[in-house]
Amino acid sequence: MSTTESSSGKALVWGLFLFLFIAHQDFWLWSDDTLMMGFMPIGLAYHALFSVACSFLWALACFRTWPEELERWANEESPTKSSQAKGEGS
Repeated sequence: MSTTESSSGKALVWGLFLFLFIAHQDFWLWSDDTLMMGFMPIGLAYHALFSVACSFLWALACFRTWPEELERWANEESPTKSSQAKGEGS
């Protein structure tokens, strides 16, 4: 992933985060007594969908902005790892 692609992904994630941050304050549904599917208050349904949207944002953040250099660093074999894998050492 290039730097430009990573920074555009970060901007997208931050923009969606700010949108969800504002949308979480659902003051427009506070006094609405409407039931969804005949049993669920609309405010609860809204927050259920909001939670799904937040999980998609989290997944997007992980896949679009996860630092590749961190993955490369974690996958490198250190001398202690390779010697322990071969049975050397204590």
